[in-house]
Amino acid sequence: MKKVMTAVGLVAACAGAAQAQSSVIVYGIIDAGYVGGNSRISSSAITTNGGQTKTTVNQFGSNAESSSRIGLKGVEDLGGGMTAFFTTEFQLEPQDQTLSGNSNNGLFNRQAFVGLKKNDLGQAAVGLQYTPIFNAGLATDPGAFNNLAGNVIYASTKGIASVSAGQTYIGFTARTANTLSFKTASFAGVTASGIYTLSNKNESQSQTGSTISGGNTNASGWGLGLDYTYNKFYIAAAYQALKQFTTADSLLTPSTTNSHEWTNAQANGGTTASALPGGNALNVQDNQFYAGATYDFGIVKTYAQYLTRKATSTITPNYYLGRSAEQLGVRGYVTSNIEAWGSAGLGRYTAMGLNSPTANFNGWQVGSNYWFSKRTNLYAMYGQTVVSNATTASGVTASASINNYAIGMRHTF
Repeated sequence: MKKVMTAVGLVAACAGAAQAQSSVIVYGIIDAGYVGGNSRISSSAITTNGGQTKTTVNQFGSNAESSSRIGLKGVEDLGGGMTAFFTTEFQLEPQDQTLSGNSNNGLFNRQAFVGLKKNDLGQAAVGLQYTPIFNAGLATDPGAFNNLAGNVIYASTKGIASVSAGQTYIGFTARTANTLSFKTASFAGVTASGIYTLSNKNESQSQTGSTISGGNTNASGWGLGLDYTYNKFYIAAAYQALKQFTTADSLLTPSTTNSHEWTNAQANGGTTASALPGGNALNVQDNQFYAGATYDFGIVKTYAQYLTRKATSTITPNYYLGRSAEQLGVRGYVTSNIEAWGSAGLGRYTAMGLNSPTANFNGWQVGSNYWFSKRTNLYAMYGQTVVSNATTASGVTASASINNYAIGMRHTF
């Protein structure tokens, strides 16, 4: 009898524990189809093919309208208006045999955080998270941050070697790890958010003898965001100040080619911009600002966006790279199940060096969705970005252009 009661008690305890577990959902996106386009660079430094290089893509690929992903979200009611939550999300590459793409050699971590929420007050979380500018931009972007060329704010290309304005995240830092975030509840239509991030590394570091080699400690800093909703009008603004350092030289005798030197504004490193200094971001104070607004007329929704970024050497302000861009767009339904959007924008790079070299760029994009249901749609998109002819401090002249198009299918779950 005692054994029976013990078993009954164990079952009851397990049942109570099960009821206290998080409510977990699996979600994701699969996006696949045809991707095409080409990029062209003209430069006085190129001695073959008439001073030009061209890269072309023509493939059945993926992730043109949305980056494919799979994730888990969990929520637990703690009582008294308090809930605990978590999110973990991974990149998917449907065209590659490796889950998150052959180049990633495994799972690419898009988000991973845990936090607490108090009703009517707000929430806080810790982990790998999107920045205030990414969240504000996503809410006010007519193309919903798709991955084709032509969007001068998100500045992306799909399947084409990136040149100048055609590199995702060259406009802003989209996510940071080791981050504490907060977001308030809405008070009279106003919501505030922010992040504080510490000691992020984008590559491993190792020490051999007197030399430290390896990647950037990228980035420590903070960001704040504010948005306001009034009827059909929405406006959002965000500012981020990130500081990046790299120890990548000899501890005894720093060399001229491997020293503490700023070379590029790209927060995640590795971006080479045509006619502009390129390489990894070393010892940079990286300040970014974004403002965007939408107004829903019912038939069509209008968009306005502005973005500026300036990365300055922490050693001397004479080394800097700035980028700014403005964009207008519209989005709406042509019929009950056919949606269309378009955007156009322009911007400028300004770099350190003799006569402060500049390069102007412009881009435009059009696209359409045919919705079979709320979760499944076909899409067709085209985008183009052109970078003007510019002369660097070393006397090299260069220009670039990208066109990008895709037809595919997307399913969300």
